[in-house]
Order: sequence, then structure tokens, then C-alpha cells
Amino acid sequence: QVQLVESGGGLVLAGGSLRLSCEASVSTFSVYSMAWFRQAPGKVHEFVAAITWSGGTTDYADSVRGRFTISRDNAKKTVYLQMNSLKPEDTAVYYCARAAGETRFGRAQSEYSYWGQGTQVTVSS
Repeated sequence: QVQLVESGGGLVLAGGSLRLSCEASVSTFSVYSMAWFRQAPGKVHEFVAAITWSGGTTDYADSVRGRFTISRDNAKKTVYLQMNSLKPEDTAVYYCARAAGETRFGRAQSEYSYWGQGTQVTVSS
């Protein structure tokens, strides 16, 4: 059973930074793409960023491009989301997700079959 555990959320002032981490419980982590999604109160689940198994390709939502950076350390079975220049509209629960198959990658939730429990990020103005 794959388990994903997020950490690093919290309360930060607008303009500040946070780094989220997501550690996987299985050694096969390194062959799958990973992604971050978020859900704000009253809003739908939203794609944030994704990274291929090697880290060679990344993708970002337009709303976070240039401010957020996704990266991974396969030896540590961990994916990161560095969030800079945070805005109040970034407030949400952030979830990491693992691709459903070794060749899967993209922005759709259907590309991912394992999800973490989420970590709250609150940006105050």
C-alpha cells in the first residue's frame, strides 16, 4: 500500500515562503511522476504542479508559475513544493499525489491514483 505523508504547511504572511514536503512509503517512488494539487474552501480541487520521475520535466498552473518550484529527491522518496511570494489566494489544503502508472503525467486528477492526507497552507494579508 502506497502512503504519502505531507508536511510543511502553516500560517505565513503575504509575500512569505513555505516549503512543503511529501514522503512516500514505498521504494518504487522513483519511477512515478508526482504532483501537487490544492483545494480552497468552497472551490474545486486545483492542479498546482507536476514533475516526471526523473525530474526532467515539470509543469505548473499559470497561477503559480514563477513563484512555486516542484522538485524531488528519489533517494529520500520525497517530493517538494517550494512556495515563494505567497498570496492570500494561495490559501488551501495542499495534497501530493502519485501517478497511476509509470508513464502517466499531467494536470488531470485522473492521472493520479494515490493521495496524501493534505497539509493546510494559510496566507494572511
